[in-house]
Amino acid sequence: MTDPHNISLVVSTYNWPQALELVLLGVAAQKKLPAEVLIADDGSGAATKELIRSFQHKFPVPLQHIWQPDEGFQLARIRNKAIAAAQADYIVQIDGDSIPEKHFIMDHARVAETGCFVRGTRGLLTPGASQRAIAQKKIAFHFYSSGVKHRNNVLRSPLLLPLGIKKETNSFRVKGSNMGFWRKDFIRVNGYNNAMEGWGHEDEELAARFINAGLRKKKVKLAAVQYHLHHKTASQEQEPLHCLVLENVRTQLIIACTNGMAQL
Repeated sequence: MTDPHNISLVVSTYNWPQALELVLLGVAAQKKLPAEVLIADDGSGAATKELIRSFQHKFPVPLQHIWQPDEGFQLARIRNKAIAAAQADYIVQIDGDSIPEKHFIMDHARVAETGCFVRGTRGLLTPGASQRAIAQKKIAFHFYSSGVKHRNNVLRSPLLLPLGIKKETNSFRVKGSNMGFWRKDFIRVNGYNNAMEGWGHEDEELAARFINAGLRKKKVKLAAVQYHLHHKTASQEQEPLHCLVLENVRTQLIIACTNGMAQL
């Protein structure tokens, strides 16, 4: 457990300001606010910059815009840059298309634990529900909301939360869109691997090195709920190469990557 004010929230985005607006509205509506929010922007244009600037004037906590030029899909690199700028001891990551339920930060603060990193889950919104959410600026969803898929992932029960927690020593099915970890552990493994450019498995590769460093994966359901807006999938051209990198990390028990946060 940690204090919500000891959390830096990192939100990754790329050229979808309509979705990012909903995410920021969802963050501003949290029952417990993080210490700060850092937008990890992988080269978005002026519309995203203006949106963030408009929020900075009224946001309830410091809101930083960490930007890098658009040179292709470099999510690992921009997340490294954002986390390097973070001030809190604990990092929570979400994507700029995943709307956090109002207890999201409170729940992550509750499940944070020394020696662990947290892997959360998410519900998916259908294309129609996603379009309506953007048009209506809707951020409040629940288990019975229309257009929600994988409803088991959006159940929230503080009372039953112990039943929704499982600790494992593997890095499978980790998604950086709902993830929490201690900044000191991230620094120890040298953060994300900058060499993993293009879509696929940069979050699992980080998690594999967390496991090699002796951490446990803390799978969490019934808490830290988020709703993912529908969108087209990115090109998966680099996925086979990333799978080889990931397998090498697992078999060679690599802890720190050679091209990570420290190399920026």
